[in-house]
Amino acid sequence: MTRTFTLQLPAGLPLLNANQRLHHAPRARMTAEIRNQTMTACSENEHLRAALAAANPGPALQHAYILGVLHPATRRRVDPANFYPSFKAAIDGLVDAGVLEDDDHTRLVGPDMRIGPLVKGSQLTLVIQEITPSTHAAFQWSAQPTVAVAS
Repeated sequence: MTRTFTLQLPAGLPLLNANQRLHHAPRARMTAEIRNQTMTACSENEHLRAALAAANPGPALQHAYILGVLHPATRRRVDPANFYPSFKAAIDGLVDAGVLEDDDHTRLVGPDMRIGPLVKGSQLTLVIQEITPSTHAAFQWSAQPTVAVAS
């Protein structure tokens, strides 16, 4: 049986965008705040909190797929992939909270970033789905490179 957890970060949380050209200090503060808010969201989600307690001292999930949903504040066109720095900080917060041991390719698939409904102030939602090792392996690139030979 696979488990799914949904975490909503606070609306209005300042988000990082790949198009921003921030000085490293404010960028670091924003990254830390997203990570901290993700850890708080983990502790406030009763199902995830129970999974963390049951798995203690190890991680709650061995393998996971993450759907990252950006809830924009306006109807303007938006590229959710530009918010990868925010999603990355949130996933680091999941690791900090003990949901995953690490966020490398051997444990995590995603984040698959999508647009969600409007939320005043904008918001990030993470849908964390536990996957099996065999399902995780199916996500891995397995095609052999082909070489075209001109005749």
